[in-house]
Amino acid sequence: MVVNVTDEEIMNKAKEGKVQMLAILFERHHVRLFNYFLRLTGDRGISEDLTQDVFFRILKYKKTYRQESKFTTWMFQIGRNVHIDYIRKYKKEMPLDEVWEQEPAKAPQPDQKTETDQENAIIRKALSQLPPSKKEVLLLSRFQGMKYQDISRVLGCSLSAVKVQDHRAIKDLRKNYLQLRGGAR
Repeated sequence: MVVNVTDEEIMNKAKEGKVQMLAILFERHHVRLFNYFLRLTGDRGISEDLTQDVFFRILKYKKTYRQESKFTTWMFQIGRNVHIDYIRKYKKEMPLDEVWEQEPAKAPQPDQKTETDQENAIIRKALSQLPPSKKEVLLLSRFQGMKYQDISRVLGCSLSAVKVQDHRAIKDLRKNYLQLRGGAR
């Protein structure tokens, strides 16, 4: 059964020529990757395109995959490169301080309160005000649940640098949040 097969085993089968196995990886990870891009770009259409581009590159560069780290770490390294390429290509058109108006993809929750929606909007706005490097660390650590060691591989920096960046990003996010709420506490 495919359920018990790890991402790494699937990727190794894809490397051997069974590229149809990549569909399993797409099903497992496309929403997670889409949400990562949506929080970075604030645009659903762009996020869908970037997500597809990541899986296209996974297919294209499948022979370069090494099982030294988790598949998701490799996938997010590719995702980071895709996002950097996008920024370089459309840098002049992309306002970095734009307020996000779109929610990440998730199951609808009809009983969600207006107050929670307002808090989430403030958090999204506070996050959008962070510089891209701090935003990226928070998205990987807090929203994607990646371990610092994996983030250091994705970002190509030391473990201690990731810890410092994460700490500073949380501090700045808190400051932004409190300012948006109407004053520091």
